[in-house]
Amino acid sequence: MKRWVGTSVPKIRAVDLVTGKALFSDDIQLGDAVILGVFRSEKSHARIMSVDAKRAIEKPGVIGVLTAADVPGRNLHGLSLPDQPLLAEDRVRFVGEAIVLVAAENREALKKGIEAIEVKFEDLPGVHRIEDALKHDAPRIHEKGNVLFKRAIKKGDVEKGFSKSSIIVERTYRTQLVEHNYLEPDAGLGYIDKDGVFVIYCSTQNPHDDQKQVAEILGVKQEQVRIIQASTGGGFGSKLDLTVQGYIGLALYHLKRPARLVYSREETYLATPKRHPFMIEMKTGATSDGRLQAVRVKALLDTGAYASFGIAVAVRSAVHATGPYEVENVEAECLAVYTNNPIAGAMRGFGVPQIAFAHESQMDILAGELGIDPLAIRRLNLVKPGSATATRQKLGPGVGISAALDVIEPHYREAKSHWKEGRIPESKTRGVGLGTMWYGIGTTGIKNPSTAKVEINPDGKVTLYTGAADIGQGSTTVLTQIACEILGLAPEDMNLVVADTKLTPVAGYTSASRQTYISGNAVKHAAERLADALITEAIEVLNVPREQLGLREGFVEDIYQDVPKKISLRDLARGLYQKNLPHVWQGYYDPDTTPLDPDTGAGAPYGAYSFACQLALVEVDTETGEVSVSRIVAAHDVGKAINPQNVEGQIQGGVAMGVGFAVMEQYIPGKTVSMGDCCLPTSLDVPSIQPFIVEVHEPSGPFGAKGVGEPALIPTTPAILNAIADALGDRIYTLPANAERVWKACHKRIRPKGEMSDTLRDH
Repeated sequence: MKRWVGTSVPKIRAVDLVTGKALFSDDIQLGDAVILGVFRSEKSHARIMSVDAKRAIEKPGVIGVLTAADVPGRNLHGLSLPDQPLLAEDRVRFVGEAIVLVAAENREALKKGIEAIEVKFEDLPGVHRIEDALKHDAPRIHEKGNVLFKRAIKKGDVEKGFSKSSIIVERTYRTQLVEHNYLEPDAGLGYIDKDGVFVIYCSTQNPHDDQKQVAEILGVKQEQVRIIQASTGGGFGSKLDLTVQGYIGLALYHLKRPARLVYSREETYLATPKRHPFMIEMKTGATSDGRLQAVRVKALLDTGAYASFGIAVAVRSAVHATGPYEVENVEAECLAVYTNNPIAGAMRGFGVPQIAFAHESQMDILAGELGIDPLAIRRLNLVKPGSATATRQKLGPGVGISAALDVIEPHYREAKSHWKEGRIPESKTRGVGLGTMWYGIGTTGIKNPSTAKVEINPDGKVTLYTGAADIGQGSTTVLTQIACEILGLAPEDMNLVVADTKLTPVAGYTSASRQTYISGNAVKHAAERLADALITEAIEVLNVPREQLGLREGFVEDIYQDVPKKISLRDLARGLYQKNLPHVWQGYYDPDTTPLDPDTGAGAPYGAYSFACQLALVEVDTETGEVSVSRIVAAHDVGKAINPQNVEGQIQGGVAMGVGFAVMEQYIPGKTVSMGDCCLPTSLDVPSIQPFIVEVHEPSGPFGAKGVGEPALIPTTPAILNAIADALGDRIYTLPANAERVWKACHKRIRPKGEMSDTLRDH
């Protein structure tokens, strides 16, 4: 029988995507659709004194101007905390905040209408540094203050651990704002159907959450809003937040006409969330042989003007602060802080890429100070089955970090002994670096279930219904493979209904690398229930014991016979319908987790963890500061690769993004208005990537699988920064390690003293 799990089947709808047949939001045509645009603030912090839209509505072709007063329901939205107005009422808190929604017949009229709006402001003092936001006399960005959330993790006695340490390393690390830079800017369109339902097509990572939030904004029942995910050109976390959906819903509510809103690239940069900038102060103690004794972390996260996913990022970064290492004594504190900077939210890794930069730098510094090989010090401290994490969760058997290092080690030894010492120009130097990571699959310490549904029609055709939004990562393909493995069908024989709130059950966010693991289990459960019903029906017809029956190529058959008895799914389905038996089956899965203790952080936040190690080889031009990443070797424990080619693609894409995070990309408010300004890696900047799939079976995963989407990115930046340090004999503590910073490091060897700042001590 053909096996579908573990097979590199072509990605579903790949041909439509590459030939341009797939319809993205801006491709979908609705007759008589009005064009929407948003008037946005040019102030980072100001009180709104008045809004005058009279001249705008008088412009030819302008058919509607809507403000906060026109929001019929709750004028607030947000993922972890609804604190962001759809349209600002009395105050703006960042440059780009929406104040007025304009509807027009065409783009020219829309432009003139937006330009005609007059808003009078009273400037308020702004806060743009996270340290300043915590000062006692800092302007209050929100009434409750400037601290959105604090998460503490405490295990053992860190002071005792430091007293037992032969060496203590204390350093401060900073990371930058980063724009997601997905190819398709945020877009959507909608209409009101014959039943009065607000139907919205959009580029999204979670249609069911969009549905809930739009319904709350409009003050209607949830079932009166239908969200359908259009083909989505990337997201990386940003399209978890509500963007165009609320504005389209508001226009439909008032104008009763189809409406379209498409962000320009510049508007995407202004209005959508970024990767959180971090300030991390990390103190690590170890014995003379390199065994970790204590880790203390104090981190500030700049969440910008509104919460978005700031709470989740603070929690996850605290939980992962030790890296994939056993540490008996841990104290981690992460604060998400409001500023008047752009909103920061979810971006591939949820804070773990930032915290991994710190903990992996610390490991290399310890190794250097102690005269221990960087790979050896990691091996000495790795978690293993049965290890207790910083939250005191006991790890199960699916721990593949040691296996990942086994894969990397020969490449590391060869690079250290041969590649690094190869002949190069006098102005250049080479370095070799390692980065490891661990990543909890799914949301942290809270319920995050998924449901799926399979249906067999009277002709024996099977349909899979899943709410999981595929944003290019291939979840639809993987979930189909799981269902096909159970039901003995080929992917092309499976009907699919995906990410439509009217038709598909809730699958949760496409984020936290959760869809293969959590939705995969839900699909597996649903498919197994259908398979059981079909086999039960076949027993009676074939008169064969259950244990001898299996599903294969559209039949249930006796799998132990050369010329088997068999019956088609069509005949079995007709039997189910004739007997009025169920023909639709639902599957459900929620990982076995427990909430984190509010004081100590103790708990089991994830049902499974993915692990990885990457090796980076870099060349540094000491005359210009230019860093060339020559090669990345990436070994990732994914439990089981449902689609190996897809896993390799995720690793390659994650590495490319990690290169940008490490040495190139930075979003600068007011200056970054194009992809060129972001300094995105091009094909010439992406190194040779050698992906290795490590499969350490995860008992709780579907066929042993976990996730790889976010893990693919996390170890790349630490590996590159450690390689740069190896090349220079000096270390860069602020990202990105661009040419200017590297050049300064080449010519000015100043190490930070690493003392904890008073700001962080006080909080």
